Amino acid sequence: MAPPRRFALELPGCTLAHFAVGADAPGALPDPRAAALLGPPGRSYSLRVPLAPGGDCAARVRAARLHQRLRHQLHQLRRDPLRRCELSPLLCYGPGGAAGGVQHGFLLHDPSDSPDTRRALFSLLGESPEGPRLGEFVGDARRQVWQHLWELRDGAGWRQVGPRERVVAAPEPALHPVVPDLPSSGVFPHREAARAVLEACIPFLPEAQAVLDLVDRCPEQAARGKFPVIAIEGLDATGKTTVTRSVSDSLKAVLLRSPPACISQWRKIFDDEPTIIRRAFYSLGNYIVASEIAKASTKSPVIVDRYWHSTATYAIATEVTGGLQHLPPAHHPIYQWPRDLLKPDLVLLLTVSPEERMRRIERRGMERTREEAELEANSIFRQKVEVSYQRMENPCCHVVDASPSREEVLQMVLSIIQNNCN
Repeated sequence: MAPPRRFALELPGCTLAHFAVGADAPGALPDPRAAALLGPPGRSYSLRVPLAPGGDCAARVRAARLHQRLRHQLHQLRRDPLRRCELSPLLCYGPGGAAGGVQHGFLLHDPSDSPDTRRALFSLLGESPEGPRLGEFVGDARRQVWQHLWELRDGAGWRQVGPRERVVAAPEPALHPVVPDLPSSGVFPHREAARAVLEACIPFLPEAQAVLDLVDRCPEQAARGKFPVIAIEGLDATGKTTVTRSVSDSLKAVLLRSPPACISQWRKIFDDEPTIIRRAFYSLGNYIVASEIAKASTKSPVIVDRYWHSTATYAIATEVTGGLQHLPPAHHPIYQWPRDLLKPDLVLLLTVSPEERMRRIERRGMERTREEAELEANSIFRQKVEVSYQRMENPCCHVVDASPSREEVLQMVLSIIQNNCN
């Protein structure tokens, strides 16, 4: 018999409840918090996007876009007729924790157990057998929870398939289920991994080909010149723009930015795509910047406004659901610099308190991306980004308190550069 599937359900407070489904699944009753969403007095439905184990890059891209479309459709349905339903992120994974086995989806909890909810989901999923998979959770008088699966049969509409399966508690895995998939879905270890993603996007995203054309003009392994390369990182409104300009003026350095100007015109387009596509765009932007660094560093020092660390930290914080405790542990390989990307001599991470950052944002009235808006609305997401920055290795981030005056921060930064760079 096939091993039971495992689920990770994100609960309020950014905690995760793990449960298993299967007749041979060991365990006791599921976490009471999860059982309250799965069983009576309401009824819940799981919608997960299928992805065959070992699926190629094109399959991962298709699944990511289907998941994003499903999220938009569910949010629209929650206005009416599903306005009373609760929506939570849901991951489905195998017990072994191998890469390629995670399926993304949602749990829809209907506290009123209305038959209109099921009909609305049938209508949403339409007539495509390639669409999301539907499960239904029901409880019994003994506080046990069971799952029924629904399947679209040719010419027969939606029908329940197979026997009902018991839902039981499952142990929390040593690593968050998405971590093994991060090198193929957001934190790409080399250029070809990111390139393959944009190649899969060419049929529906012509800008992907334009980005690839620029990347293909870059050397496969850019090497820096004799002058130092300093990357300056930080959340928006930490003073990064001011510091990078001031430092480049003081050192008579070339100032570069990632993503580079040659692809920034397409940034808004890629920001609206799922994480795997968005991060591939930013990753390849880093390789274009590396080519610019290689040329500029033969003549003068180079300051880079954001680089690979930004690309990686935002991907990790976005994909790893739950709180800080679910991030990959310190010294995990995901925090290592890509082996084929030109490495800076020094990385500085500017920080300010959350309160000061909000004051600066309000004063500036700046336009923000979806992820930057998430930093303001979700303190846990912001903390995950900050902790991921601090766990980066080879090179690590030198943390700089950017709260004092501009002159004081500039002097601190110049002192660190002088002590760490030739």
